[in-house]
Amino acid sequence: MMTVNTWWYFLCAIGTFNVLAWCLSARALARRRQNFTPEIYQTRLWLMALSAVYVAGCAYRCFFLVYDVPRICLFDTVFSSVLVGRSVATLAELSFVAQWALLLRESSRATGSMVAKVISLALVPMIAIAEICSWYSVLTTSNVGHVAEESIWGVSVALLIVSAAVVLPSSAPARRPAISAWCLAGLVYVTFMFTVDVPMYWGRWIADEVAGRQYMTIAQGLLDVAHRRVVSHDWSDWRHEVAWMSLYFSVAVWISISFIYTPAPKPHRALAPAKRPLVAAKLGLP
Repeated sequence: MMTVNTWWYFLCAIGTFNVLAWCLSARALARRRQNFTPEIYQTRLWLMALSAVYVAGCAYRCFFLVYDVPRICLFDTVFSSVLVGRSVATLAELSFVAQWALLLRESSRATGSMVAKVISLALVPMIAIAEICSWYSVLTTSNVGHVAEESIWGVSVALLIVSAAVVLPSSAPARRPAISAWCLAGLVYVTFMFTVDVPMYWGRWIADEVAGRQYMTIAQGLLDVAHRRVVSHDWSDWRHEVAWMSLYFSVAVWISISFIYTPAPKPHRALAPAKRPLVAAKLGLP
């Protein structure tokens, strides 16, 4: 039977692997600079920077696991406080969705899709609202905020799938496999969210309501997340978090890194150095 410590070692290994993969991707991007126009390359640099925030944030959360609402962690240290962990998660998740928005905006410009343009502008504000809902649940301990948060995430990804499907026929051939793969991953995600994740949080909230649970105020919650840490290595305390955390800190991070490799929306053929003198001579250029 898997123990919490074994699972934690696995997540630490995943987090370390992800950081190394990002470093290799950054080097690979520098070598591929000539394959992009200046504008497209600038977007790739932004994608790389945003991915760095997401990769680092997820790696941090792998090493300092926190189960927010009950304040459960593995180590009694300030790095394991819910306040720090939730702040890191907020910054990382906003960076991740900003990657989506950038790529979608790039596709909308290349294909002229108004649907993709509108959705690209809506994604970051939607997830910002989801983060506020998450903070509400974390501070008050009421899971109703998580119901709203996860629902918004699910709807956002569903909109992303719709926009990707709209731009797919007009996208560059080299770009279509990546878009199709992201759509497939998105469908799996949306299905999981609305059949497993949202119902789980809804059930927890209903159970708390039936039990007459007293929730904290925002002010009380701020003090609580800053100071209270419940150290537990008991599998029963973590078992409901294992599936989503394992997938989130691995597959989601790999998708973020894959964005750096996204082909240009339109083919861009750089002129080979060996052919430049011949072309220049034919044109009468120096």
